[in-house]
Amino acid sequence: MPTGRILIITNGHLCRNPRPLKEAETLGRAGYDVTVLAVRNHAASEITDRDLLQGAPFRHESVDMLPGFATGRVTVFRRRLLLWAARRAAAKTGLETIRALGPAGALLRRARRLPADLTIVHNEVPHWVGTRLLGDGRLVAADFEDWHSEDLLPAQRAQRPLGLLRRVEQTLLTQAMHTTTTSHALADALFARYGGRRAEVITNSFPLQPDPHQGAPGQPPAFFWFSQTLGPGRGLELFLAAWRSTRHPSRLALLGAPLSGFNQRLLARLPAAWHSRVSFLPLVPPAELPTVIANHDIGLALEQAEIPSRDLTITNKILQYLNAGLAVVASDTAGQREVLSRAPDAGLLVNLSDATVTAAALDHLLGDRAELMRRQQAARRLAEDVYCWEQAAPRLLSLVAAALQTR
Repeated sequence: MPTGRILIITNGHLCRNPRPLKEAETLGRAGYDVTVLAVRNHAASEITDRDLLQGAPFRHESVDMLPGFATGRVTVFRRRLLLWAARRAAAKTGLETIRALGPAGALLRRARRLPADLTIVHNEVPHWVGTRLLGDGRLVAADFEDWHSEDLLPAQRAQRPLGLLRRVEQTLLTQAMHTTTTSHALADALFARYGGRRAEVITNSFPLQPDPHQGAPGQPPAFFWFSQTLGPGRGLELFLAAWRSTRHPSRLALLGAPLSGFNQRLLARLPAAWHSRVSFLPLVPPAELPTVIANHDIGLALEQAEIPSRDLTITNKILQYLNAGLAVVASDTAGQREVLSRAPDAGLLVNLSDATVTAAALDHLLGDRAELMRRQQAARRLAEDVYCWEQAAPRLLSLVAAALQTR
């Protein structure tokens, strides 16, 4: 039976961070003494987290950014004031501070009080915490689900502490016990930039679900897309430009919390007669999402190649489509090419900037039910053979065991 105390640090709620959740569950069930340290900053997610934590094989602690929980209101107010001040200073002066991204000081202080033989850090602020723990002499591993210094649209990057994030990334990639990431493309890019040791690939996959694609009999094929937030810059506008030109009937379901007025802006891009083909679905608990996905036919993975992090990573979105047995329509990014290169029949790679060619590819798929079913079956096989947590978990356990041998 493995032994050792593992501390996992993440920058938000577990229902919004499935990667550290899967990590904690896997290590806890393997026999490790696991604690997850997270940030409580979203009231609705707190309710979902309580359900996720029922019977979890790990302990859970939070740094509060919301009042009304374990931390006094004055302390929470002070933390939120510091966050506001750091963001304002960054906007006005260009000051680079990790405190503009979250409660860095509070997270570090709590982490230092929690004993651990190995600490695994996820996301920007925990990455910074990891560099400080390295300075304390702790064993630290780091996960790079995204390339944080190369993420987001240019307008969103303007006030981010990019220089600081790059120094943090370099420290972790050269000094941590091990680093992990989501794709070989991202592992290669991080190694080319920073050197050190090449990150190990642990996919964003999920345990194989027992109820793959069911679809809606007698209905036109349904495209499906999901995210926490339904907003601009996610490829939906480009997809609609192609979809509106298709000739064969189909439907579109979009799941997520919409930004104000965004649903109406999307519908305005379609002829009025098409509005009834579009469904806007609310967020569902993580345990229910696989079944919701499986009720559709074609999964949309519309990452933007112009953003290096989005280009290189493999998100959980495309892998959940494969798991559910949906054929995939994927934008032509390095990460998604990596996935579909293993089974080209599982989906289509499209150039979203060419609406005419994309529309023709969509029409071909929609007009041939046998072809669609063949791609759905290939997608599920790809999940079973490569992109499932049953394939990824042994690599995680091996890395952690090797790190703990240095104690």
